[in-house]
Amino acid sequence: MKVQQHEMLMALKASRRTVLKGAAALSALAATGGLTALSPQAAAQSELRTQLLKIPGVGKGSPTDADWQKVGEMCLGATKASVKEGEFKGVELTFMGLNNQNLHNLLFRGFLKPWEAYTGAKISWIDLAQADYNARLQQSIATSTVDFDIIEMGAPFEGDVCGKGLTSEMPDWVKKQIEFDDIVNYLKPPVGTWNGKQYRVTIDGDAHNFNYRTDYFADKDLAKAWKDEGHQGEWEVPKTWQKVQEVTKFLKGKKFKGQDAYGYLDPAKGWGGFGFYFLGSRASAYAKHPDDKAWLFDIDTMKPRVNNPAWVRAIQDVVDALPSEPADQINADPGTTGFQQFLAGTGSMLAWWGDIGSNAKTSDSSVIGDVCGFSILPGSDDVYNSKTGKWDKLPSGPNYAPNCAYLGWGVYVMARVDSDPVKQKAAWSAAAHLGGKDLSLWTAAYPSGFQPYRNSHFIIPEWVAAGYDEAFITSYLKSESDSYNHPNAAIEPRIPGIFQYYSVAEDELAKIYAGGSSAQAGADAIAAAWEKITDKIGRDSQIKLYKASLGLVA
Repeated sequence: MKVQQHEMLMALKASRRTVLKGAAALSALAATGGLTALSPQAAAQSELRTQLLKIPGVGKGSPTDADWQKVGEMCLGATKASVKEGEFKGVELTFMGLNNQNLHNLLFRGFLKPWEAYTGAKISWIDLAQADYNARLQQSIATSTVDFDIIEMGAPFEGDVCGKGLTSEMPDWVKKQIEFDDIVNYLKPPVGTWNGKQYRVTIDGDAHNFNYRTDYFADKDLAKAWKDEGHQGEWEVPKTWQKVQEVTKFLKGKKFKGQDAYGYLDPAKGWGGFGFYFLGSRASAYAKHPDDKAWLFDIDTMKPRVNNPAWVRAIQDVVDALPSEPADQINADPGTTGFQQFLAGTGSMLAWWGDIGSNAKTSDSSVIGDVCGFSILPGSDDVYNSKTGKWDKLPSGPNYAPNCAYLGWGVYVMARVDSDPVKQKAAWSAAAHLGGKDLSLWTAAYPSGFQPYRNSHFIIPEWVAAGYDEAFITSYLKSESDSYNHPNAAIEPRIPGIFQYYSVAEDELAKIYAGGSSAQAGADAIAAAWEKITDKIGRDSQIKLYKASLGLVA
């Protein structure tokens, strides 16, 4: 969808009662000159998407395995166009992925059961908790014991896996089946590629956005207390991390709707390297200068920046905020903050991936669906300039730098299937089914572990027709789009060993948060460990790959 078409759809302000529905409504829209009239084939696809989003329906409880299987069955059309019934009979595939929050692999099972029934292939599953994922993958690589044919994997691991020749190159028919060009620009090559070859079927887009409770910031009693205590500015959703800190400390000891009030929720417990992203989201506005593409390492030397004043400030922010957060926050990992705290009604502010937005309205565990708002991550009143060693105040105002953390999950086929043409086609067919355009709309709209990643995911009337409140979904999708397209986005480096860096950092951060080290000393320890990792992998090679990941000529 072109930008002007999306803006026009936004301007329609479609309510639940008047939203354009199905092919007939979109054809009517075409009459206004905004879209081309739909062909019968396109109309059928539009109707399919409308029906998919009714399974089970927004506000009708969490989807079940029966729903996942139904979605998988309804999206088999593309498979049937390229695979004969029973073509893969006797083929056995092993799939390794996550089971976080009872999502990911569990959904894949449901989506692929109709695919198995049609094609004749059988899939066995390796289920991993997020905290165990990196260790399991690295063990397979190090010992040359890859025991899976398909893997759910993020782009940061491409250096470790694709760079070692462990993955199968995507056939052209797969690229056509998944409608590759519909993927948002920041997830197109070089993401998903290595040495110019395409390896990944994208199933997710990743950026941390800011989730907040609208009822907290509309409360008159809190507004009065804020003013009475002498705070500057209105009682409103914080736009900078400085205000996030102020609000978090202000709420300590107060009550809201009869419950203890809390501000920002920090995950202080490690998560297999993935917890480092949450410190990154606190640090990006401090550390990612608009005039510098780098923020984790110096471009020409790979010298770590994690112990510079920007990162140390972010670490100290966490240390200073923890006493104002829930009592056992030191033992809260990101899964806890997102799903057991924020969605369950604890706290008023949280940085997380897009899962919070889809779960808020469609998960049984959520109590905040009607009071959840979204924006890009907060900014900072000043930003550290690594080139000058000084803090800059920008003429344009606060510095914003959304953390495009992890670049989304993808499905990758392993090279070990390439010696068997039938098995290779079966593996890629399964991957293409999971990465299909229509199925992806369902995963973006319902609890899945994935967030919007296609241009076609940003058609607001489709979401409203499914039962999403227009203001809610507009706020949510805007936070995603604005993060993906921000000119100062903090981009994930696709370099070998990235999770070695992150995992070491988590270990040191745990010591800092527990009071065993100062922010600066702990950050220095992280930097020293990162230097050793770089030297072990090869500094010259890492510099070259780091520059490439930032779009710079090596």
